[in-house]
Amino acid sequence: MEERFSFLDPHGHRVAAILTVPNGWTDKISILCHGFLSSKTSSTNNALTRMLVGQGIATFRFDFFGQGESEGPFEQITVSLAVEQAQRAVDLMRDRGYRHIGLMGSSFGGLVSILAASQRKDLACLALKCPVVDFAEELRLEFGDDGMAHWKATDTIPNIMGGPVRITLHYTFYEDALRQIAYAPAQSITAPTIIVQGDKDEHVSLHQSRQLYEALRVKKHLEMLPGANHQFTKVEDFTQMTQLIADWLAEHLR
Repeated sequence: MEERFSFLDPHGHRVAAILTVPNGWTDKISILCHGFLSSKTSSTNNALTRMLVGQGIATFRFDFFGQGESEGPFEQITVSLAVEQAQRAVDLMRDRGYRHIGLMGSSFGGLVSILAASQRKDLACLALKCPVVDFAEELRLEFGDDGMAHWKATDTIPNIMGGPVRITLHYTFYEDALRQIAYAPAQSITAPTIIVQGDKDEHVSLHQSRQLYEALRVKKHLEMLPGANHQFTKVEDFTQMTQLIADWLAEHLR
């Protein structure tokens, strides 16, 4: 069963969401956080929903501020705001009676999930798909000095997903990202954590996942898939990535 609705974040912004539950009651759920310039109905979120619901685990997917169907101008998004929205999503599902809660994040959603998980003690597990840990570093590497200067002057960035038109995004996003580097917060995470990334990831540096893995002080697993890129565009890579994540969530939510 699928329920579409919206909830309000701490600032009163409307957040669009989908709750998908298996037949029969369950108190187990995985909250899925999408990547940058993506949405709650990403291919990863959809695949994980099918896999988890089939194992009796509900999923909750939502769109971050200014993306998908959620309220707000995208150019005003910050990491801090996204973390607040993820925290509200977890609280909402706990209020609805879910007692075993897993958190999963892709790329930008991975950063958000790390930061959210570092502030909580009530998560059963954490799953991260090619997580950005230091977004400020990734942006500098992606754009270079000239690109960063252009961003600061125009409040626009290239479409990092490959589109030809520049995207409006306030430079305050970068300034906020400098304050939201997740290595130190990760040391406070109490939930068992898996990290899955392709070793040919063209957007997120491999050293970030490795350094994150070293920072974690919980049961943990790092899986680098040979030849896989950031989008896991090969069918076999996508299948392996989603299976690893679904298995980790299912194991720790049972």
